Amino acid sequence: MTRQPLVARRAETLLGSAVVATAPVAGGDVATATKLRLSDGRTALMKTLNNAPAAFFETEARGLRWLAEVEDGLAVPEVLAVDAECLILQWVEPGRNSGDVAAGLGRALAATHAAGAAAYGLDEDGFIGRLPLPNRTADTWAEFYAVRRVLPYLKLARDRGAVTDDDAARVEAVVGRLPALLPEEPPARLHGDLWNGNVLWGADGRVSVIDPAAYGGHREVDLAMLALFGLPHLQRVVDAYAEVTPLADGWEERVALHQLFPLLVHACLFGGGYGARAAAAAARYT
Repeated sequence: MTRQPLVARRAETLLGSAVVATAPVAGGDVATATKLRLSDGRTALMKTLNNAPAAFFETEARGLRWLAEVEDGLAVPEVLAVDAECLILQWVEPGRNSGDVAAGLGRALAATHAAGAAAYGLDEDGFIGRLPLPNRTADTWAEFYAVRRVLPYLKLARDRGAVTDDDAARVEAVVGRLPALLPEEPPARLHGDLWNGNVLWGADGRVSVIDPAAYGGHREVDLAMLALFGLPHLQRVVDAYAEVTPLADGWEERVALHQLFPLLVHACLFGGGYGARAAAAAARYT
């Protein structure tokens, strides 16, 4: 590790501790990530984004702290400092994935979901990637999923030319059927963006999760996200989860339905075939 003076000085101002060395960290889709070695022996991760949207990092920090409130719930890195263009977290030393560690993730996820939320949604809007995430509450999950998750990103994807009119019509057709398709449950405390890239297999034998888009919602959303891009030992996660809190009948048939939202988000961000994948998922329910 070398030392980038500008990065180091910024971190030192926030942390009140000298930075001995810095090193770039690959893999971030939105922010620039830097590993910090501090003079007090700690190691930290610093995320920066110039001209970040208002409250971008503060929202992420709130989500991490909200998840961290749950005893025996999802492990999250400690928030060490945050400001408008920077977030500094406790470093998670990478380790290997295993079935036993995955089972621990399943139990922790069940505990986090069971901690619940005050409503479907949240009292403040958030972000998914760099996109705004509307969180105004709704009375039912079907309503919230339709008007806060599916329809806003379908419109944005159409505006960006990432979804054809025919594919958009397929998604719209399923929206009207959501009250019949989605079972009602009390709002769960969701990570909200729980795909494989936000799951860190730690050297301490635990899984930590990062980059939440946290809100109160249906617990099947997080499970559907884990399945969307593949997670090692996913079945062990699901089995351990179900041992703690059984899933509602037919949940597996609703996985693709709860993948509509992240597929549309990806269509907005990356284009490609994600719009067509969302339409194919929707067509299963019409």
